[in-house]
Amino acid sequence: MLQIIIRRTLIAIPTLFMVSVIIFLMQKLLPGDPALMLAGEIRDPAVLESIREQYHLNEPLVVQYQYWAMQILSGDLGVSLRTEVPVSTLIGQKLPVTFQLSLVAMMIALLIGVPAGIVSAVRQNTMIDYSVNLLALGGMSIPNFWLGIIMIMVISVGWGLLPASGFVSIMDDPSAFLAHILMPAFVLSTPISAYLMRHTRSAMLGVLRSDYIRTARAKGAPPHMVVLKHALRNALTPIVTMTTLLFGELLAGAVLTEQIFGIPGFGKLIVDAVFARDYAVVQGVVLLTAALFILLNLIADVLYYLITPRMRYA
Repeated sequence: MLQIIIRRTLIAIPTLFMVSVIIFLMQKLLPGDPALMLAGEIRDPAVLESIREQYHLNEPLVVQYQYWAMQILSGDLGVSLRTEVPVSTLIGQKLPVTFQLSLVAMMIALLIGVPAGIVSAVRQNTMIDYSVNLLALGGMSIPNFWLGIIMIMVISVGWGLLPASGFVSIMDDPSAFLAHILMPAFVLSTPISAYLMRHTRSAMLGVLRSDYIRTARAKGAPPHMVVLKHALRNALTPIVTMTTLLFGELLAGAVLTEQIFGIPGFGKLIVDAVFARDYAVVQGVVLLTAALFILLNLIADVLYYLITPRMRYA
């Protein structure tokens, strides 16, 4: 296993380097001059030149990237041009919010997607199978922003059951946290539930056709034992690895959901930074998101190795 971790880490280093170069170059394509924003209403050419010199904005792109990369390697993600707060501090405030939202969304997706996939595989080519597949297709097709708006109008405005926006940490008030997080987490989990359902169904169908499943049935094993003990345990390998990767998508893909429900998380931070042309925040957030994806890929590889005996033998 150590060899797998070392090999994946060595692959991740050049990947992260290329991602950082792309992030830096794409950032430079954004319209606007950060020096003008920092200067505010002061348009004195001497002040603008001083700001550009301070932030190395008057240097060639290669030199600017070198300064930025050296900052990153030293653990300094820079300072927000808009609020003058360190980017690492802003991320430390916003990332836990998105992490809690994504964790609840993933739990909902697992509770819906995996059982639905099992039932669909066991009842293949029946009305139940067709209905579950139709719901999964709808879950993958419906835009999150539309579903979020409809839920706010019906559940919050119409019925008054749940708050329409805001966020309360689970450490402060668990009941208020649950009330505020249920709707956005459900909206965020809808496409993930569909993906997990389709993946679980496919994995279960492959296992249910195996010889040892036929042997277990021939020996008179109860149907639920055949499905849960023999089939599901062997179908879990792709499901676990897929869940790890989908969790990364939740962390990075909560932008629209957080905007609709007014959740001060990771996604809202980057949206506000893009509109404010806060380059340091955008670069720091996107780079950290890429690093999280690489880390989750490494975790998925390790989990696949741990739960697959054939991989350990090889």
